[in-house]
Amino acid sequence: MSSIIANNLLGFVEHAGLTPMVSYRIDRDGHPYVPVGDGGVVLGVHLGDSVFATDTDHAAPGVTLVHPDPGSRFGLTSFACVGNRATVRSGAATGATGSVVGKRGEAGRVIVSFDDETMAALLPGDRIAVHAMGQGYERADLPEEIVLLNIDPALLDALPVTVDAGVATVDVVGVLPGKVAGNGIGRPAHQWDVDLAVTPDSPELDGIDMRLGDLFAVEHLDVRHNMGFRRDWITVGIIVHGGSPMPGHGPGFLPIACGPRRVLQPRATPGESAAERPALTSERLAAVAPWPTA
Repeated sequence: MSSIIANNLLGFVEHAGLTPMVSYRIDRDGHPYVPVGDGGVVLGVHLGDSVFATDTDHAAPGVTLVHPDPGSRFGLTSFACVGNRATVRSGAATGATGSVVGKRGEAGRVIVSFDDETMAALLPGDRIAVHAMGQGYERADLPEEIVLLNIDPALLDALPVTVDAGVATVDVVGVLPGKVAGNGIGRPAHQWDVDLAVTPDSPELDGIDMRLGDLFAVEHLDVRHNMGFRRDWITVGIIVHGGSPMPGHGPGFLPIACGPRRVLQPRATPGESAAERPALTSERLAAVAPWPTA
């Protein structure tokens, strides 16, 4: 029997929503804007797109899933992991399969990516099964101080992680200072992302075009419990949604590994081509085999 077990979870396609009687939010300069792209079935956004490519708010490369029962919703967001397979169980796209590519805040949402044809056929309320596994996983070759979270074991094997002399090195697009960690601090990283308060011209990005799916590291961030400051700790994560005009908000960073810097070291290697970029890609997602049925 496998030492890894799975849960079949149920999510419902979210409807795009707004605060009742208010159709706008306020940006960092005090101007009102309509938050296009914030949840639900958002078409035309894909892994590899720049997080600043469109004038949207938290736009994700897929559909967001929720559950009407609060306990079930927290179970869905806690146990789902990036790379898990998802299957549409109702509606016009029944039978289509995709992959979990992230999570979001606002009471918890799971982001699932499908091909464009499936995305176009989905409607709010459609039921999607998530074949969840990976939360609590421990990989034998990693130093014991490193905590893994939110990552399917098979996908982790496909990411640029090497271990030598008791130190794990992870290739990332960039390393960011902890001061950019915004909305999401103080919340559990098994259910939430943390927004990175960066804009296209932020000096912390040093000219990097941050893209959906990119691996980044954040310094002095400990996410083993509630996300917060801890000196000389490193958190590695995936960029799961786009930027935001709101102060304290920005591209979403979903943690997948955390540990003291002496055993977890990020190596900034943006890559000369899209294929070489250390990022979540459709090719790496394809490396995750479906859960066996027999």
